[in-house]
Amino acid sequence: MGEFFHAVRVFGDQLAAVRWEYLAVALALGVAKLVFRAIAWRTILRASFPGERLRFRSVFGAYVAGVGVNSIVPARGGDAVKLYLIKHRIPDATYPTLAPTLLAETMLDMVVAGGLMLWAFAIGVLPTHQVYAHLPAVDWRFFLHHSRATEIGLGVTLAVAVVALLLFIERGGDFRARVAQGFAILADPPRFLRGVVLPQAIAWVFRIAALYYFLLAFDVHASVHNALLVQVVESLATLFPATPGGAGTKQGLIVYIFRGQALSDSLLLAFSVGMNIANVLFGLVLGSIALFAMARTFSWRGLKPVHDEIP
Repeated sequence: MGEFFHAVRVFGDQLAAVRWEYLAVALALGVAKLVFRAIAWRTILRASFPGERLRFRSVFGAYVAGVGVNSIVPARGGDAVKLYLIKHRIPDATYPTLAPTLLAETMLDMVVAGGLMLWAFAIGVLPTHQVYAHLPAVDWRFFLHHSRATEIGLGVTLAVAVVALLLFIERGGDFRARVAQGFAILADPPRFLRGVVLPQAIAWVFRIAALYYFLLAFDVHASVHNALLVQVVESLATLFPATPGGAGTKQGLIVYIFRGQALSDSLLLAFSVGMNIANVLFGLVLGSIALFAMARTFSWRGLKPVHDEIP
């Protein structure tokens, strides 16, 4: 995190140069992205619980609250908040069914992010294993420095996962049915394409557009190419979410990935940390509003079940 706090100081020095009108546009595009992602999640939930009347505001509120928590809690703790809030708006819903809906909701993300990674690899901007191990801001560099122990740990984890899968197949009949219910949307390809893939594709357009305006806001050369590079950094930083929002890791990666451009390290650091702070603060505000509206509390630790009134 040391690189992150250094970047904060750099950002403070360049705060006066921020173009606030472009920053506002970037944040507004971020909200539009969340709207379309919530539309996709609602489609998935409605396929899993066809007899339930699920309001969009409930899905959007749960989604935004989770995003807000993810901005300050590592390891995607906000996903648990999403599931908790939506569970208490769907009678008889269970977590084994709800959790797969989030996996179904990220399928397109994995395809698009994977494609962007391949593109970045093809043009030679991604750091190699050896370079990763020496980037001081990459918070998961411990695993790169201790590759042998990491390989053993991954092997043990894989073995445990295989055993759990075999037990799941052999004895988890009811549990399997609940999990399969969460993937019900996949049994209806036209509905999946129309109600999930299409809104998520639109959300991706808003995501890249938001990054373009963030570049403008911090006076970094704005282009679709550079916006896609920033997205590659975002994706890499979330592979191992050891810090809230990937703070620290993003700063080290963005300086490396943009190394071939005539941009100063201080400008890149100011851009990266400024965008990170803006997203975190904005996500916290939106998430807190959504959390209070749905659960009458600003604390995700103090959540209590609150049901929508369904006329």
